[in-house]
Amino acid sequence: MTEAEASIRTGLAASTLQKQRVRGDGIPYVKIGRSVRYDSDVVDEWLDARTVSSTSQAIAS
Repeated sequence: MTEAEASIRTGLAASTLQKQRVRGDGIPYVKIGRSVRYDSDVVDEWLDARTVSSTSQAIAS
């Protein structure tokens, strides 16, 4: 999926995804030439890993 599609799926701004790529703490991606692509399964796994059921879990993560 494109950066725009990943942005929509995650609710993160494209600029946030770009900053995460620079820092190395974002969603794993593939670079093909100048194009950045995200695997939809990897995006879903990344989101699942951040799923919490209470605010105390979110703070501890």
